[in-house]
Amino acid sequence: MMAENMKRDWTALDIPSQKGVSVVITGTGGIGYETALEMTRAGAEVIMAGRNKDKGEEAIKKINKLIPAGNIRFEKLDLADLESVTAFGERMRAQRKSLDILINNAAIMNPPQRRVTKDGFELQMGTNYLGHFALTGQLLSLLLKANKPRVVTLSSIAHRSGVIHFDDLQSEHQYKPMAAYAQSKLACLMFSLELQRRSDAAGWGICSMAAHPGISRTELIPNGSGKNSPAGIVRRVFGPILFQPAAHGAWPSLYAATAKEATKGTYYGPSRMNEMRGYPTVAKIAPQATDVKGASKLWEESERLTQVKFV
Repeated sequence: MMAENMKRDWTALDIPSQKGVSVVITGTGGIGYETALEMTRAGAEVIMAGRNKDKGEEAIKKINKLIPAGNIRFEKLDLADLESVTAFGERMRAQRKSLDILINNAAIMNPPQRRVTKDGFELQMGTNYLGHFALTGQLLSLLLKANKPRVVTLSSIAHRSGVIHFDDLQSEHQYKPMAAYAQSKLACLMFSLELQRRSDAAGWGICSMAAHPGISRTELIPNGSGKNSPAGIVRRVFGPILFQPAAHGAWPSLYAATAKEATKGTYYGPSRMNEMRGYPTVAKIAPQATDVKGASKLWEESERLTQVKFV
């Protein structure tokens, strides 16, 4: 489905100038790195946030080498630790008067054994969704002071098979890696849509959108399932054929974050091969993601679990 006003072959080269724009991007590798690179190239003030200081600073060095005049820095943020999320929010509020764009990008995928965050959440649900829910809440006051703020939250093709198990949100009774990942990415998409509904109702002026990178050549699978897992082997053997470059996988996020034509409450993804690769377009939303009552219930449960309220 192509929106009437969308350029059919949009790429990072179409990003308008981002001078004077501030952006927080979670994640220091893969899609996060490519997103930060292009936002820096477009002139934005970029804050790259991640849990690994060495990896983050190495990414900053690479970007600075490519764009010597760029304005980018690293900030420590562990989405699997709500104390870290709170501390990051406090630092941002102390340092800044406003924030134009938040890109909720970082993720972990399919750890073979159930693992938990510092706060006891299943690792994928805690990192991919609850950490970003809390982060958005922590940065809300800064976003509300910006002119036309945008929040872009990364979902996945996997959301199509996702189910929100309110009776077992943390996969304590049954843990299946892919099912837990799909649930977390469904939650991300539902959050993005619900954030727009709440922004409209409260007059926040936030433009909330979701995006997904299709199937891209990042370290998400090797870091999660493992290099020698079935998924890791497919990634290694068929990656050059089936998986698009990470730079292309970042296009939907970049479109949502920067394009003047990007529309609030919309979900963007690649245009070809069942949304696995291609130029950005309007992506398909699975029916369960449009459950308004379920989204409201998930929001309330997320506030309870994270102790973060959007006020």
